[in-house]
Amino acid sequence: MRAAGGTGYVVRVDEMIDTLGIIAGSRSLPLAFAGQARAQGVKRLVAIAFDNETDPALAQKVDEIVWLKVGQLSRMLAALKERGVTQCVMLGQIAPKNLFNLRPDFRALALLMKLKEKNAHSIFGALAGEMKREGIELIEPVRWLRPLMPGPGFFLGPKLSETQRADAAQGYRIAKEISRLDIGQTVVVKDGVVLAVEGFEGTDNCLRRGGELSGGGGALAVKVAKEKHDLRFDIPCLGAETVQTCRAAGVSALAFEGGKTLLLERDLVEALAKKHKISVAAWTSDCC
Repeated sequence: MRAAGGTGYVVRVDEMIDTLGIIAGSRSLPLAFAGQARAQGVKRLVAIAFDNETDPALAQKVDEIVWLKVGQLSRMLAALKERGVTQCVMLGQIAPKNLFNLRPDFRALALLMKLKEKNAHSIFGALAGEMKREGIELIEPVRWLRPLMPGPGFFLGPKLSETQRADAAQGYRIAKEISRLDIGQTVVVKDGVVLAVEGFEGTDNCLRRGGELSGGGGALAVKVAKEKHDLRFDIPCLGAETVQTCRAAGVSALAFEGGKTLLLERDLVEALAKKHKISVAAWTSDCC
């Protein structure tokens, strides 16, 4: 065993992967992953990128990049097979509502029509099944991302006040419950009142709605991981854009589940948290 890339995260030599595919959604996670994977021994990275979603900067961090339109499932699978990819990760915001609605090919449309429930778990689970039939395994990216997942006690910006801690405890319990019901993973709370619960609209819109209902700011948001969540495509994350959304919405604190949430662009998040006096803190059930 050895520590890879100076991160302190230990990777088994016999688990090293020579070629790894990346199905890359939007924002900075695919770029962060590529850097971590390269530092931890992956020799060749092949990215599937989507027009108007994936950051073009990813091309500088991988060996090959194939640009497609969202919903071109047959072309995606063919591109991976042609390049000898047998293991792949899915990263970034690939919203289920956008996965098939932009020029879906026949295979994507047929896959969607088979589903009784159309949520993130069912859609991406079905996608993983299609990939497996083509000899491509969708695997968990967590082994390369552990250095980016702060544990309990971590915080940036001001420490949480007692009122905020009480709101965080309440919000954590509620967020865990709505995630168990597969509704969402984020709630916004102020003074014991739940202002917003994340639905299909996603985290940012939940933050905006909660901030709007807070009556002038002071709200706290809690983001958690699902119980028994599928780590292949269901890792909660936050970054500078999340903090900027909080600032614009009047959300003054953001608590995320410690050890299970990715914190991206940490230096920038820290600078924004200090500048705008927004608390960013890891939280677990032990904090309650």
